[in-house]
Amino acid sequence: MDKSEIYEGLSFNEKRLLLSLSGVKGSAPADLVSSGKFELEVEVMGAASWLSAKGLAKIDESSSRSFVLINKEIIKKGLPERRALNAIHSAGDSMDMSALASELPDGDDKIAVGWLKRKGLADIAKGEKKIISLTSAGKEMLNKKMDDEALLERMASGAVSENDRDKNIIKDLKGRQDMIEERITTSRSISLTELGKEMIAMGIELKEEIAQLTVELIQSGKWKDAEFRRYDVQTFAPSIAPAKKHPLSRLADEIRNIFVQMGFTETDEEYVQPAFWNMDVLFTPQDHPARDLQDTFYLKEPEFIRIDDKKLIKKVKEIHENGGETGSTGWGGTWSLEKAEQALLRTHTTVNTIKYLSGNPDPPVKVFSLSRIFRNESTDATHLPEFTQIEGIILDEKGDFDMLVSLVKRFYGLMGFDKIRIRPAYFPYTEPSLEIEVFFNGKWMELGGAGIFRPEVVAPFNVKHPVLAWGFGFERLAMLKWNIRDIRDLYVSDIDLLKKNTIF
Repeated sequence: MDKSEIYEGLSFNEKRLLLSLSGVKGSAPADLVSSGKFELEVEVMGAASWLSAKGLAKIDESSSRSFVLINKEIIKKGLPERRALNAIHSAGDSMDMSALASELPDGDDKIAVGWLKRKGLADIAKGEKKIISLTSAGKEMLNKKMDDEALLERMASGAVSENDRDKNIIKDLKGRQDMIEERITTSRSISLTELGKEMIAMGIELKEEIAQLTVELIQSGKWKDAEFRRYDVQTFAPSIAPAKKHPLSRLADEIRNIFVQMGFTETDEEYVQPAFWNMDVLFTPQDHPARDLQDTFYLKEPEFIRIDDKKLIKKVKEIHENGGETGSTGWGGTWSLEKAEQALLRTHTTVNTIKYLSGNPDPPVKVFSLSRIFRNESTDATHLPEFTQIEGIILDEKGDFDMLVSLVKRFYGLMGFDKIRIRPAYFPYTEPSLEIEVFFNGKWMELGGAGIFRPEVVAPFNVKHPVLAWGFGFERLAMLKWNIRDIRDLYVSDIDLLKKNTIF
């Protein structure tokens, strides 16, 4: 773009700012407003940004940090350690910790003791009673101000610059709740570039411009004498992102469509379940490690959920203890209804499919579930305490292992994985069992498990035919499809990421 094109594309405010900057080294937006050349700083910065983009002006920015006191009551009341120091001194330079707690209620005694120890002003002797005593440094500090006290008094009179303070003291004060606050001040100066000066030399005449043609302008005929602003197709304009679903929502829709096309119906149940439906009906022994607190979230309220179906309870109890009529030997021991009625957050979506099966014991049945589950796991790059599972079952008179393998391969084929392999596996409530692996980024990766429900699982519901079952990790599938390394990235609320990322 040559100079004449730039000149013709200048807006009224851009011209006004160029003239305001003529002959000066630089001006702050606030100065231009106070001098009456502009009404608002936003007008100045808007024009300056456009001039900067065109190479006609330069914007210099500098930021400084300062700290202010937000809890001025602390000056009158004193820091907890100062009050504790005085209380201990009044008691003869040592006192019982319980007595200190009476002097400094609401937990201030614990805060005070921590800081006294950290500053080397007091020691604690442990015996029958905990006694806190002043050190020699603590006694010296009785008639002196601590460094943080002195800084707080300065802040009470006004902000303290980041260049005029001890970094360690500020760090400690920032760590105290609701005491000081950091403030950042940004200074801006706008100046002309050489091209900007050349533009002024070309002669700038200020005229009001019309950027939009209105009905009133047309009807009144004023448009004939108006000066219209030139439209610059090369000028920067903000990008506009269309509305789009979150990637996980899109993937969930894709999965649901695949299942529906394969003739499945979706089912779901409550997140809170008794252990009976989450574990016992699935033939999980009551001493299995998965039932421990470190693996499962148990509830305090309600602590138990009553099971009213006495016949079903009897069948499940017999299967656990001796196998019932399944031909199994069961797990032995004594099955506990109290353990079965413990309330928990479901650990898998098999709860959904087994409950559906209990009410629909006759073929054909084809249902799937895509829903949240909860496990007591630490959060890291590959684990979350709350995540989503894909679950499906088929009850069919002719159901067999070959049908199960075909279904699994078809599902993952429709998800875009062309290399799929099956290997043997073990799961507590299916036999035979298998694991599914897909070839991705040059290596085989495990995505889920499948199998045929054991007789001990389906017998309580009078299911007479094979039930094919499988479960896949939803987030794991998303990570593979989009080459995401950290599972937490799937749940980051970053609107810019959603706008820019093409996979969404």
